[in-house]
Amino acid sequence: MRADTRTGTRAGSRTDVRADAQADVRADVRTDVRAGTDGNPIGTVMVCNRGEIAVRIVRACRDLGIRAVVAHSTADRDSLAVRLADEAVCVGPGPSARSYLNIPAILYACARTGADAVHPGYGFLSENAVFARACAEAGVRFIGPPAELIALMGDKITARAAMRDAGVPVLPGSDGPVASARDAARIAAEIGYPVVVKAAAGGGGRGIAIVHDPDDLPEAYRSTVAAARTLFHDERVYLEKFVSAARHVEVQVLGDAHGSIVHLGERDCSVQRRQQKLVEESPSPFLDDAGRAALCEAAVAGAEAIGYVSAGTFEFLVDGAGRPYFIEMNTRLQVEHPVTEERTGVDVVQWMIRVAAGERLTVSQADIVPAGHSIEARINAEDPSAGWAGSAGAIDRLVLPGGPGVRVDTHAYGGYVVPPYYDSLLAKVIVSAPTRELALRRLGRALDEFSCSGVRTNVDFHRRLVRDERFRAGDYRLDIVESVL
Repeated sequence: MRADTRTGTRAGSRTDVRADAQADVRADVRTDVRAGTDGNPIGTVMVCNRGEIAVRIVRACRDLGIRAVVAHSTADRDSLAVRLADEAVCVGPGPSARSYLNIPAILYACARTGADAVHPGYGFLSENAVFARACAEAGVRFIGPPAELIALMGDKITARAAMRDAGVPVLPGSDGPVASARDAARIAAEIGYPVVVKAAAGGGGRGIAIVHDPDDLPEAYRSTVAAARTLFHDERVYLEKFVSAARHVEVQVLGDAHGSIVHLGERDCSVQRRQQKLVEESPSPFLDDAGRAALCEAAVAGAEAIGYVSAGTFEFLVDGAGRPYFIEMNTRLQVEHPVTEERTGVDVVQWMIRVAAGERLTVSQADIVPAGHSIEARINAEDPSAGWAGSAGAIDRLVLPGGPGVRVDTHAYGGYVVPPYYDSLLAKVIVSAPTRELALRRLGRALDEFSCSGVRTNVDFHRRLVRDERFRAGDYRLDIVESVL
């Protein structure tokens, strides 16, 4: 597919004087950024994503003095990321299968614009081993882990086996794919109900069925196999023990190509609806210091065992007794990475780019001392009162919160048209404070200040959540969303 290039608004509006001045500044910054890259500097990053994460990556490139090109669909031609980029290139129409998932179009855009690296953000092609391999074959650096690691950890069965071999605790379950409903019943009887049937290639909360009654297992097995075949083109499924009243806690890791790996602390992601996260906070109000240390040590051990490179996240279920169990690894940037950035002062996006350029991590584990408390609320264009139906259309008016301890990551603006094709994430409101109590007050303040008209949002749900006694006490589990509605 031919990719049509057009200059982004910001780049096209520059005067020669301004462009020359910025070039001088960038050259100075780039000298520092590129030091120690073993002769492999990155000159231009192709941002093959959209929304707030595309804006975030463009800004990281600017801070590093690196040219940023945004690949966009026709539906996103007026997006903020396109406006901020040095250059923008259309890679197809609105539907993601014909644009953001179109590997030939993206690689052609890289060749045409001179991009020598791609940052996939999250979603779309971010955990696609075929894309990472195609980038390598085309001589374009993939800002993320090598294709082999994406493939290893993207397959939930092989990831589970790799972590078990590394001594990371995993949930009781099948040792490999389950071949039939009869085998599923036998394994479920051995590990005890309730159980979870999971797609081996699943992700994003899809391809999962929780089974409490043995009579429901055959249908759950068949429906999960069918969903896995349709969604992931891989019908393999496996079984795990379902942990009720669990917390979902994850650990951010960062590794370079020279063998250094550090963790950046944990994030509690237990406020979820149908396995989709809505709120994340760090540190977890549930864990004590010993539990927190054990969780982070397990993540580092897992990362070291596979020789992980780039940013990645180890996700765990933590039972009522504080025992953690590995469930999966995301070999990409997480939506909730700002929570970690606010607590540690480490720019995760910049470090992904620097690691891809061959740099060594300049921070050791001892240098990373998370401070205070941070909480992120995802503001989605959806209506909880109408079954969480998505909302598209033009934003008439948008007022974003501010003040001490408040950060907002968004691609939205007054007059922006929310397209119907993509994820509903509109903005992320991140608050930070020395204590969780103050962070909660700041989150309440920020949510009260947030105002958006023209499309429906879930901001009222978040306002109720902040007032919920269980949430304020930190005594909540994966079922809290249902109790708040």
